[in-house]
Amino acid sequence: MTAPVDRALAADPAGPSRGRRRTADGLWVVVPPLLVAVAGLAAWEAVVTLGRVAPFVLPAPSAIGEQFTRNLDTIIKTGLASGTNALVGLVLGTIVALLAAMAAAQSRFLADASVPVAAALNALPIIALAPILNNMFSATSNIPRRLVVAIVVFFPVFINTLRGLREVDPVHRELMDSYAASGVAFTRLVRLPGALPFVFTGLRQASSLAVIAAVVSEYFGGLQDGLGSRITSAAANTAYPRAWAFVLGACVLGLVFYLIALLLERLATPWRSR
Repeated sequence: MTAPVDRALAADPAGPSRGRRRTADGLWVVVPPLLVAVAGLAAWEAVVTLGRVAPFVLPAPSAIGEQFTRNLDTIIKTGLASGTNALVGLVLGTIVALLAAMAAAQSRFLADASVPVAAALNALPIIALAPILNNMFSATSNIPRRLVVAIVVFFPVFINTLRGLREVDPVHRELMDSYAASGVAFTRLVRLPGALPFVFTGLRQASSLAVIAAVVSEYFGGLQDGLGSRITSAAANTAYPRAWAFVLGACVLGLVFYLIALLLERLATPWRSR
């Protein structure tokens, strides 16, 4: 009598060990940051408690956590408002940056001339840009904030995409030339697929910047429905633990945007995660 054969094991003898190795790798990625975070919070709590640091200088993590729990509904509601502005601005800025990079990649002159312009655009400070856009558009709408986000995310997406579009394998270029492929076909079949890792590198950088720009742009008036306006309101009323609780909400929102960008990168370029 013979023992039954595990079909999955027979198809892939290295499967179980590979699965255990992936689990161990996943734990190795997650556990060290968690330990560092717990140790940092414990040290922070000890410094504030034992050192008797004034709450307006640095609130204790326990006080911030209490305010975060107490105001969770408000944080979620304002986080959705800021997140919507960040998402719309991120999508708009990414589309414009991709189109501009594809146009600039058509010639070396356009690429060299567009980079300084993009760098100058990136140097625009939000503190000056937000009030100007509030005056140009209605301060009671979300258009100025979304435009601020779009301008901020334009540079990292544009620069990384342009670099990816220009780094074409010479063998692929010669192959497409031998087929007498048009410029559009060359971009669609060779340049864009090859530039995907660079595009997502820029998108990962832009995802966190989008949340920062959306929150900071709320400091300069307009609708009082976002995390930034609640941070300034709580700080003005000397409710510093509550202000830090809204800051923590902004951090969580930025982390969500980054993880979504990372997930999209894994789905679009699965060969990079193997």
